[in-house]
Amino acid sequence: MTPLYLAPDAPANAAAQAAAFGLPTVSAPPPQGEYLTADSDGISLCRAGEKGRVRVDFAGGAAQYRRTKGGGELIAKAVAHTARPTVWDATGGLGRDSFVLASLGLNVTTFEQNPAVACLLSDGLNRAAAADSDTAAAAARITLHFGNACTLMKALAAECRPDVVYLDPMYPERKKSAAVKKEMAYFHGLIAESQDESGLLAAAKAVAKKRVVVKRPRLGEHLAGQTPAYCYEGKSTRFDVYLPDFPEHD
Repeated sequence: MTPLYLAPDAPANAAAQAAAFGLPTVSAPPPQGEYLTADSDGISLCRAGEKGRVRVDFAGGAAQYRRTKGGGELIAKAVAHTARPTVWDATGGLGRDSFVLASLGLNVTTFEQNPAVACLLSDGLNRAAAADSDTAAAAARITLHFGNACTLMKALAAECRPDVVYLDPMYPERKKSAAVKKEMAYFHGLIAESQDESGLLAAAKAVAKKRVVVKRPRLGEHLAGQTPAYCYEGKSTRFDVYLPDFPEHD
């Protein structure tokens, strides 16, 4: 289990945040491996012996650039955002795509089963709530669920099904910057278990009312070897669209 190091300037609620995701707290950084640090800047993912860290920051950096300068045009088309769909992001991760979708005015339910990643995302959403009004409004449209997406989606769908289920499974990226490569290395250190791609796609198709959207590298193979109905292709990214098992139209 990934520990959370409580730095001297850690906020008062840091221990409670760790407890919410079943993470142990420690009073000193561990000598090896990945760990979380809680300090005045929020909660970050670190690796022992290295200076780099990964933190969810919706109020600045790439997330803010994508919100204010665009960058979500292709994903917007893929989910048919003009129809104002409800979206379930079954592979939440750091919440970047969830935030782009929420910035388009969509209500997004995000699932993340890794406790350390869910803690990072939860902390980022909490800090975004205290940021500028546009960032806070987008973050407020994201609801985070901690646990296995396949199990949670099936349970929630009994009451209300989403229009769109969005998937962005981990993929071995190439030709990325050093910073992105380091971030991915940290994540691979955290998330050792392999994803059940066919099970994830099947669960998504079972609950979506209108479509399932899968993000892939432009030249990457189809998820679980299943050919999509159609796709939206960009310079480096592709969005494959699958039809649901039980379609429902307004």
